[in-house]
This record gives sequence, structure tokens and C-alpha cells, in this order.
Amino acid sequence: MMSTDRLLAFAAMSFLLIVIPGPSVLFVVGRALAQGRRAALTTVIGNTLGAYTLVVAVALGVGSVVERSIVVFTALKLLGAAYLVYLGIKAIRQRRSLQTVFAKGADADGPGAGSLRTLWEGFAVGVANPKTIVFFAAVLPQFVDREAGHTALQMLLLGLVFNAIAVASDSVWGLAASSARAWFARSPRRLAMVGGTGGLAMVGLGVTVAVTGRKE
Repeated sequence: MMSTDRLLAFAAMSFLLIVIPGPSVLFVVGRALAQGRRAALTTVIGNTLGAYTLVVAVALGVGSVVERSIVVFTALKLLGAAYLVYLGIKAIRQRRSLQTVFAKGADADGPGAGSLRTLWEGFAVGVANPKTIVFFAAVLPQFVDREAGHTALQMLLLGLVFNAIAVASDSVWGLAASSARAWFARSPRRLAMVGGTGGLAMVGLGVTVAVTGRKE
């Protein structure tokens, strides 16, 4: 259905896009610093589901609408940016609550009541990632062999390749950041700094997403 050369070329281009830290990577790192490894990996799963939702949308023809309409693109981008700022402010306001979590003996890998919420927040960031939207809408269709037929299935397959690479890369970022978090956890002041820094990173990320991207 699709040549190996075409598949490998898409994988190479996807890797180049993914290794450059963007909204999803920075959000995973912020989650790892603020909440630990479990939250970071849950966020990675959410991001992946969000990104694959974009693949499905492109396969169904929605991607071309987003790519051609500056209004739709800008609205989606600003919604994602506003959500990031909201999450960042929330993390800053609750930064001292990390001390209570550790005081009760809960570690970063223990069961968390907020797992579904963390998954949803990761999904929201993944589905509203401007870099990924543009890539799927403008680049992914170029690797489809229309003469081979089954265009939608080809796009879904390419999306799986992209997301497999993204899961591996984002997980490495999250695990590295969560490992650094353990050092901060030894001091109440460091813990508060972790929550504040992670929150500030999310706010800064939201502002960056809002002011960058397509303007024409």
C-alpha cells in the first residue's frame, strides 16, 4: 500500500520535528517537575491521543480546512494557549501543596486521583499544538501515494509512525525531568520552587504559542 522509502522518509522528517522541543515536550517537562514521573508519562499518553486525533481529522479532510483558514487556525491556537496559561497559573497557586503530598508519604509513582484529569490536560495540549497541526495538515498529505489508493488508511498509518516516535522522545524528556525532581523534593523550599517553576514554564509556553505561528 505504501513504499518503504516513503515511510522511512516520513519517519525521518517526523523525528526532526519531534526532537525540537515544542508545546507538548515543554508541557510534559513541566508536569514532570511539578508532579513527578507518573503524571509526566500520563501526560505523554494524553498528548499522543491528542496528536492522533489530529491525524484522524486530517484523514477525514478537516486538516485542509484548518490549513487554509486563518480564522480556524488562530481560534484553535488561542484556545490552546489560554488553556496552558490557566494550567500554569493554577500550578503556581498550588505550588505549596506539593509539600503536603510528600509529607503524607505519597511518591511520584503512587496512585493519583487526578490521573484522568492529567490525561485530559495532556490530550488538550496535544490536540491544540500549532506545530503538530501545521505538520499534519501541510506535510503529512505529501507522503501519501494517491495512486495506491486507500488515502485515509495511509494517513492513519503515517500518524502511527509519528506518534510512536513522539511517545519515545517525550517519555525520555519526562523521565529525565522527573529524575531531577527528586533532588528538589528533599527541601520544602525546593518543592515550592518546583511547582512555581513548572507553572511559570506553562504560562510562558501559553504566551509563546499565542504570539507565534502563522499570521498571514
